[in-house]
This record gives sequence, structure tokens and C-alpha cells, in this order.
Amino acid sequence: MDKLSSSQLDWNAIRDDFPILRERAHEHPLIYFDNAATTQKPRQVLEALRNYYEHKNANVHRGLHELSSRATEAYEGSRERVAQYIGAATPDEIVFTRGTTEGINLVAQSWGGKFLRAGDVILLTEMEHHSNLVPWQLLAERAGARLRFVPVREDGTLALDQLPSLLTEEVKLFAFTHVSNSLGTINPVRELCQKAREVGAVTVVDAAQSAGHLPLDVRELGCDFLAFSGHKMCAPTGIGALYGRAELLDAMPPWHGGGEMIVSVTLEKSTYKKAPHRFEGGTPNIAGAIGLAAAIDYIEKIGRPEIFEHDARLTQYAIERMADLPGLRLLGPAGKRGAIVGFVMNAAHPHDLTTFADQRGLALRGGHHCNQPLMKKFDLPGTTRASFYFYNTTAEIDRMVEILRDAARFFA
Repeated sequence: MDKLSSSQLDWNAIRDDFPILRERAHEHPLIYFDNAATTQKPRQVLEALRNYYEHKNANVHRGLHELSSRATEAYEGSRERVAQYIGAATPDEIVFTRGTTEGINLVAQSWGGKFLRAGDVILLTEMEHHSNLVPWQLLAERAGARLRFVPVREDGTLALDQLPSLLTEEVKLFAFTHVSNSLGTINPVRELCQKAREVGAVTVVDAAQSAGHLPLDVRELGCDFLAFSGHKMCAPTGIGALYGRAELLDAMPPWHGGGEMIVSVTLEKSTYKKAPHRFEGGTPNIAGAIGLAAAIDYIEKIGRPEIFEHDARLTQYAIERMADLPGLRLLGPAGKRGAIVGFVMNAAHPHDLTTFADQRGLALRGGHHCNQPLMKKFDLPGTTRASFYFYNTTAEIDRMVEILRDAARFFA
């Protein structure tokens, strides 16, 4: 596929790169609207994985043979590709992880374990999913720190007018999501990072729902750490990346001990490599990193601005088409938002609705979306979530609306 402008892109043709989209589910053509959980993988990524295992498969860094050299070159080349993708100053600011959850836990364990003290405050928001909540709860308990939260308004946006009283000099770390996985809210990352810097707080951005959907540059955003998952942006599962400013990573101790992250070991003591390798003990997910680089190549060939624009059109179309469904309530902001539509229907519990849709070939997500505190705030047991990506179509959304209308009649 050659690079084209947004208006020239044949979005339907792009679907041909995804073999799984030709699958049938319960004898119906598959409609996959569970992209916030994980995205599908194009042939280009599948071929990169196959090429690695057929021509480069060996362990990295330590082998003195040709295959190990090929694997190491590809693995470190992937690190450089990730750095370019998010605007890091150097590949050394990229730590490969299993995903967003591990990246955030790394910061909590390593940075938090060294720098957080009793009485310090960790500032979060009420819209954080569990991966950006539980690690900070565990850290606060260990360190004797306190948690503080930026409230979420009824419209799904942050109550930023309360920030001056919350983001004080007691706050040592401010962690927040870029795009809410339940509401689709896009938070003003640059503004929040700027305000955090003014009080000397370190920032952690959860980019799980944004890294594959919209342009982002860590130096333009001004964040200290940023974590994302490969599998939510066309790459394999089990691979992700943590960006950290070099001076912060270099000041942090290792968190997983083992092979490859050391300089020397005696029976009594070990010394460690510089970042990022001090954080990558053991054999890494080599194929995953190579697959992530292939996914980045694929996404950038389409264009992140074009993907964001296409996602936005799909989301707005879905909201307009769903507006007259009986007993349906949409969550999240009315304006600009990520490609996520969370909703409840009076007729059925989200689990029942999702099961009904599945029987007709439509993959939605029903439940609390690892967002139990937010569900409690909105007094909901959960929601049904439709989340889109660039290979989805308006025709699929039309079919979703038909299925939801049938569900309203069925459960009435």
C-alpha cells in the first residue's frame, strides 16, 4: 500500500490486510468492535513474525554467532523504531515491557520504591483503569504515601477547575490516562504535564488507548514516563514499551533481577547495566518487539492523523445512529473523543446484551472494563462498549444498530 492522503485512502481495501476480518462468528460475518481490548493484526505484522522465526531466531546480546547477531540487530532496531514513533530523544529511553500494565508497575516499583516517602501524595484521576490504579495503591501502602484523585464530571471529562487544590507541592507523582478506556475522553496531556512540572511532580501517561490511534510525541507532551501496549495497535500480545526520560531511568534501580541486566555478579553482590537494559532481565520478547516495529511501520504508512480522523468519523457516525435507539444512554463527552462508545440499555444487562450481539457475529465488550471505581461513580454495574479502529466501516455500524434494536425488542 502506497502512502496516500486521507481523502484518497481506500479504507475498505485496507481490510484486505487483515485475514481475520474474513472470519464468520456463529455463521454471521464477523464485526469486530472490541479494539480497545485488543486490535487485529495485519499480514505485514504476521509476516514479520514468520520471517524472524524462519531466518533470525536466536537469543539476543549474548550469542557469538550469525543468528544471534541478526536477532540482536532486529531487536535493537525495533527499540530505535519505537523511539522514533513516540519522539523519544534516544532509543535508550525505551524499555520493552509486556505492555502498559508492566510499564506502570515498573515505574511504581523502581522509581516509587526509591523516591517516594511517607506523607507524599500520588495524584490520579477517577477515570483510571485498574492498571493505572492498583500499582499506585500498592506503592502507597508500601511507602506510607497518600492517594488523591481528580474527579470526573457527569459528562465524562475531568474537573480540571479543582486541579489547583489537588496538584500541590505534596504531589510527587501525577499519573493519568491519555484516552479513557470506558468513556473515550481525551485528556489534555500537555496541559496536565505542564501543571505537574510547576509543582515538581513526575508525570506518568497511560497511552494504552492512544498510542495506536493518534499522533503523540513525548517531548512535545512534556511527560516524564509514558507506557503503552503493542497489542492495542496491531502488534502481538505480550509486548509494549515504557518511555522514561533518560535521567530518570538512569537514577532508578532494577526491579527484575536475572540474566542480561548485569555488568558483574559475585556471590555477594551484583552491578547493573545502564538503562534500558537494566530493566530487561532474562530473555526478552524478541519476536514481539520485531512485531511491534512492523506494526509501527504499518500504522505510519497509513498515517496517524488519517487514522485519528477516520476513527473520529466512525465514532461520530455511531453516536448519531445510536441516538434514537430506545432506552439507550451514552457515556462520555459529546465532543472530541477517542474511538470508544460506552453505553447502557434499559432492556438488558451489558453481559446479556453482549452475548446477544455475539450470537449475531458482533463482538462488543460488556462489563466494568477494569474500571470498577468509575462504574461505581456512575452507579452502573458495567457498560457495553463498542470500540473502533481504522479497518471498521460505517456499514458495520449500521449492522450494530440493527442488532441493538433487535435486542431492545427481544429483552423488552
